Amino acid sequence: MIYADKEKHSDILENSITYLENRGFENIKADLDGYETPKSYTKSGSDISITPDVVATKEGRKYYFDISLKSTKPRLLKSKWLFLNTLSKINASRFKVITVRGHYKYTQDMLDAVNLTQKHLIKI
Repeated sequence: MIYADKEKHSDILENSITYLENRGFENIKADLDGYETPKSYTKSGSDISITPDVVATKEGRKYYFDISLKSTKPRLLKSKWLFLNTLSKINASRFKVITVRGHYKYTQDMLDAVNLTQKHLIKI
């Protein structure tokens, strides 16, 4: 989810964290009160900053999670997903997209548009 939507949809972020805790993920970092904030990445020569929604580990492997919601800025969301996918490949980690009811079709269309159809959606 893009930064502008984080305050409005903090309940979905909390539900996602609870889901991940129940699935055995540890060392969860999220951009939410009560959790450590994940590392942000800034584009050089610009003021654009990308922060994964959730970062967690499971069985020694790092996972990046991004929550997909209908957005007014789909291009920014696509760029964020491509960056996180590339970052996960470089660091031998995993990138997953979490979505909720009412946003499944939008998320699938976005993944198809950036050719990330091999990514498994986590539907909550």
